[in-house]
Formats: sequence, C-alpha cells, structure tokens
Amino acid sequence: AFQEVTKNFGVVTALKDITFHVDEGDFIFIVGPSGCGKSTLLKLIMGQLRPSSGQINIDGSDLSKTSKNTLDNIRRQIGVIFQDYQLLFDKTIEENIALALDIVNTPRQSILPTIEDVLQKVRLESRRHLFPSQLSGGELQRAALARALSVKPRIILADEPTGNLDPENSWNLVKLLKDINEINKTTIIMTTHNLDIIQSLSKRIIKLDHGSIVKDTKPTPETVITPKVKKKIKKIKVKTKNQ
Repeated sequence: AFQEVTKNFGVVTALKDITFHVDEGDFIFIVGPSGCGKSTLLKLIMGQLRPSSGQINIDGSDLSKTSKNTLDNIRRQIGVIFQDYQLLFDKTIEENIALALDIVNTPRQSILPTIEDVLQKVRLESRRHLFPSQLSGGELQRAALARALSVKPRIILADEPTGNLDPENSWNLVKLLKDINEINKTTIIMTTHNLDIIQSLSKRIIKLDHGSIVKDTKPTPETVITPKVKKKIKKIKVKTKNQ
C-alpha cells in the first residue's frame, strides 16, 4: 500500500502524494505518458528507492523505515522483468536463472528442478543451453520471466515488458502473466503503453500524469475486447494452430 508517497530528485518531483492499495492476487496496469513516474513507482516497490515522504507498506513493513534484513526478505518475494531483459549475455539461459536462485540462497539440490519447471512454464526447455544472443526478442522476454518466476515471487513487477516485442509476442507474454496471476494468485503490477493489451484484459488500471494518480479504474465483470484486438488474437491463434 502507498500512503501519500512523494519522491523528489533534487528540485524535480517524480511522484506526488501517491495513495493506492494492492490486494494479494491483483493484476494492475500502470499507464501514463513517458516521464510520468511509472518506473519510479516500481523502483519504490522494489526498495531500490526510498520515498521522500509518505509510507510504502508491504506485509505490515514500512519500506522507508525497515531494516536492511527485512527489506532483503521482502525483495526475495518480488520478481522483476524489464523491457531490455537485463540478462547476462555471457551466460546461458540456464546459468542466468541459476544465478538468480543462488542469490536468494536456494538449496543446491533444488536449483536444477526449479530451472526445469520455470522453463517448461514459459516454453523454453529447448533453449536452456543457449546464450541470450541466440534468442529472439520474444524468447528473451520469456527467459526473463522464467528468471523472475524461479524465486517463487508473491509479486511480479513488469516494467514495459512488451516495449520491444511485436504484437504476437506481446500477446503471448501477457497471456503467460495472466495465467501466472490466475493459477498461482501472484500479484502482477505491469507498466505499459500498449493500449491493445490494456483493452484486451479486464484488469485494474492506474493512470499517472505528471507524477500524480489521475485515474484508478477497477476491473469490470466482463472482459472488453475491441474488434481490432479480437482480429489480432484470431490471427495469432490461427498461426499457432498451423505451426
């Protein structure tokens, strides 16, 4: 939960008086123009930044006042995927995931089974021994998602994850996130500019502008899919069926 959170960088106010609550298992889109504070908001949730004022509470802990040990424990419950993947290009996909597991002190005997499990979930089992430079953009983002899933997060933060993907791969990635949210009850907070994706899913939308929340739209009972999006989904399904 954010309670009257403001974040300043010198004389520049990136976020101002931000207040909202996230329930476990929510799927939320954070939208708004470039520079409106979306990435700053995610960094505050990650604990990479501290608020200038206000409170950020996760599981009853105020991130602005909590100890380093508590903050580290909270971070272990958060998986992150980025627009630019942030994979280590001198390591294979398997090694990238293993490193993430090692950082959170995963028992050695659990690392390989976990890698196999998450790669199966994102349909990359056959790519495990390849380097990032050998993968397509869609595969790279799925590898980044697998790495995020490997630590069994309660929360996944996705910062413009479809920004470098074509429509088909964008939809495939969001479908994976939707399934993870619904099956595992993992909380998903995703920043995006992709209107087609936003319109295709009936999810909560928080809109930022000039560092402030200007709209907080709750999901409607029925999914609203525009004709344009419906046509794209149909094409993707036909293409997948023929492969």
